[in-house]
Amino acid sequence: MCTFAPAFSPKNGRRGTNRVINPLIINIMIVVPVKEGENIERALKKFKRKFEKTGVVKELRRRQQFDKPSVLKRLAKERAIYVQQLRRVED
Repeated sequence: MCTFAPAFSPKNGRRGTNRVINPLIINIMIVVPVKEGENIERALKKFKRKFEKTGVVKELRRRQQFDKPSVLKRLAKERAIYVQQLRRVED
């Protein structure tokens, strides 16, 4: 799988290195130090928590279907209204 765009881009007509970096291709290694005598379930729980924080699964699910830009704008607007209402209630 190639992570680089072609050196010549017909769009701008110039030569150059236009890098396209896909965050799913970059290998991020999760390290969970296990102390001697520590329970393996606890280490597994730490690993799962760290993996969840990377957001890889969430990103994969988001990319499984295409959302129109208008739908994304509408959802962002609805979320902003919701957050504003929550902050208004707090005050």
